[in-house]
Amino acid sequence: QVQLEESGGGLVQAGGSLRLSCAASRRTFSRHYMGWVRQAPGKEREFVATISWRGDTTYYADSVAGRFTISSDNAKSTVYLQMNSLKPEDTAVYYCAARNRPNIATMVADFDSWGQGTQVTVSS
Repeated sequence: QVQLEESGGGLVQAGGSLRLSCAASRRTFSRHYMGWVRQAPGKEREFVATISWRGDTTYYADSVAGRFTISSDNAKSTVYLQMNSLKPEDTAVYYCAARNRPNIATMVADFDSWGQGTQVTVSS
């Protein structure tokens, strides 16, 4: 069973930074591609970023490229999302997601499993 647990959300001013963490079960981490998806109030879920389980391939949505960085720590079975230069439009619930298929995820529909989400609020 896939287990994903996010942490690190909170309230930050525009221009600030936050780091999200996603702890996965070891079995999940070693067999999946991992990523982040977000959902703002009244909007559909939006792809944010993804990383291969080896950590050697990453892919970002245009809206966050250059500001967000996804990374992984295999020893801790944890994926991170470092978010810099945050904007009010980044306000959303951020979900950790996993994909159990051989090619990297580039859209929301590519993911198979989800965490419970963590709220990120950016004030102007």
